[in-house]
Amino acid sequence: MEKTQAIAEGMVGEDILQINFSNTEIAFAHKTDAELKKAAWLFKMMNKAWLVNMGSELGLLAIRLRLPFVETIVKNTIFEQFCGGTTLLESMPSIDQLAKFNTLTILDYGAEAKETEEDYNHTMKETIRSIEFAKHNDFVPVVSAKISGLARFGLLESLQKGEPFTDATRQEYKVVLKRMDAICHVACTHGVGVFFDAEESWIQDSIDHLVTVMMRRYNREKVVVYNTFQLYRHDRLQFLFDSYQLAKRGGYKLGAKMVRGAYMDKERERAAELGYPSPIQPNKEATDDAFNTAIRFCVDHYEEIGSCNASHNAASARLQAELIVEKGIPRNHPHLNFCQLYGMSDHLTFNLAKAGFNVAKYVVYGQVKEVVPYLIRRAQENSSVTGDMSRELELVTKEVKRRGLA
Repeated sequence: MEKTQAIAEGMVGEDILQINFSNTEIAFAHKTDAELKKAAWLFKMMNKAWLVNMGSELGLLAIRLRLPFVETIVKNTIFEQFCGGTTLLESMPSIDQLAKFNTLTILDYGAEAKETEEDYNHTMKETIRSIEFAKHNDFVPVVSAKISGLARFGLLESLQKGEPFTDATRQEYKVVLKRMDAICHVACTHGVGVFFDAEESWIQDSIDHLVTVMMRRYNREKVVVYNTFQLYRHDRLQFLFDSYQLAKRGGYKLGAKMVRGAYMDKERERAAELGYPSPIQPNKEATDDAFNTAIRFCVDHYEEIGSCNASHNAASARLQAELIVEKGIPRNHPHLNFCQLYGMSDHLTFNLAKAGFNVAKYVVYGQVKEVVPYLIRRAQENSSVTGDMSRELELVTKEVKRRGLA
């Protein structure tokens, strides 16, 4: 993330890494007592799986029926926890608050499940608007985009299957390239990065192709465009290596955001249903090993790869921090970044920021009705079938007790 050098000027790698991810005083210093108690209450509610499941169904129905009181309740609770605001302007207080604690913002327009050309053009324009917003704020170095928000899912499937173009699909494909090029051109002009998300495996080859075209155009001098590598897939580590070699041969820099992955159940179910081998790693250990190997590879090649460790895993965050320190690389080097979702994993974000590393929050914004699917996923991640306390609830509760509020 190229703009980050202006933020932590002069911070360099030190001989000793002093970072404690269990330090909740640092993790929640940005929250007032009232905000902390509200977060504790919210995570307690989300920890009840039956309540989350029921609330998800009722919430979706109520939003579709446009019941005004429901939207107000959602906005004042779960939306407030996980989203920056309904608009860019409304997100400014969240961005400014993060900046006070040396934490960057990655803007993500949260509208999902779009299906018309009008929708795709609107998403493109909103993404460009977020880039133009970011150029005026040193603490917003990157925006995020989903290609399925810019292109018809069926077109991406067709491309991946190698189906021949018709006149209509050829024109449709050209329009998708124009949308992506418009976004990347504006980003390059204004010194802002673009993360393109990974999606389902049956459209990912198409996404990889489109993002590679953009990297080839815009990553000649610096990293503007980033592809996303889902390391819970057993083929993605090799794909990272191959992408690096392709970039070297092509004379451009690789942008690599690394995640574990978000579609595991869907991937396994589809593979079983259609009778092909699952693309998912055999177990968590294999995923962790692939992810950490990817981290090592990107740090080893940090001059040619701009990377982001987009994980909520403490061991992987510590690994990258240790490697940066051991190699004597400046902690704020723009090619070495961390990010976590807004409203989650504050113990990683703010302790990394305090130690001088480039770290950002993924800040989703959009109208409440548009981001409900995103909010439901966040609630489900923080629920527990067994009744065990979620990690987020455990950390918030620890800080509530430390402050003597319980």
